[in-house]
Amino acid sequence: MPEEITSRKNETVRDAVRLSGSAAYRREKRRFVAEGARLCRDAAESGAPVLALFYTGQAEEKYASSLAPAFGRAARQYRISPEVAACLSETKSPQGVFCMCEMPDGLSGLPTASKGGHCLALENIRDPANLGAMLRTAEALGIRSVLLCGECCDVYSPKVLRASMGAVFRLPLFRGRDAAETLKALEGRGFTTLAAVPDSSAVPVTSLRLAGPAAVAVGNEGSGLTVEAQRACSLRVTIPMRGRAESLNAAASAAILMWELMRGGTEGERE
Repeated sequence: MPEEITSRKNETVRDAVRLSGSAAYRREKRRFVAEGARLCRDAAESGAPVLALFYTGQAEEKYASSLAPAFGRAARQYRISPEVAACLSETKSPQGVFCMCEMPDGLSGLPTASKGGHCLALENIRDPANLGAMLRTAEALGIRSVLLCGECCDVYSPKVLRASMGAVFRLPLFRGRDAAETLKALEGRGFTTLAAVPDSSAVPVTSLRLAGPAAVAVGNEGSGLTVEAQRACSLRVTIPMRGRAESLNAAASAAILMWELMRGGTEGERE
């Protein structure tokens, strides 16, 4: 039977609120909170350890089928009041469903080209909506791995989780402190490394012909890739633009670059 929680001052509720609002606290506790019936279902179906499931009585009825996997995996269940749901929510119109999950261990090492597939490497991506959109697109297009370098925002923040539409739970995520060093290491693992730059002198991504897996690096929304990261890559690529805009939104750029990688494939795949 679920435990009833009606007070916003409940310690479990206060802990969940703190997890939603603090990346440092999430890292310390190795836990995070996902909001919404779909995200809770995705977390459960992907095998994430669901430590607690929170839901209002109305949500229990309305989202019963979506929540079935979460009900089956949740270690603890709490039926909460609408006031508590409003306290936990990061959205204007909460569904009244939340789950607290254990954060997976960070993947050690780096992706290897021997396993096939392309990699998206991100440096200093600060906007949670951008990062979430990039992850969602990467999963949709079949990118095999995502590498987060430098000061990227927390993938387990509420905004990233929502924008990724559950991709955070399904994509292999790797982390690297220094983008330049990490990109050089990827070269040693068989990837062709591509630095995305808004420079007409770079190779148009539409003309790429790859002989194997590639890792395309996308930089910060305002300043792009660092000079060191660009120099670490074997090739500088750009998105041809005919309009007057000097550059594209980082998430839009990443989407186009990933699409061109997957559309072109590799020499072996085209044969």
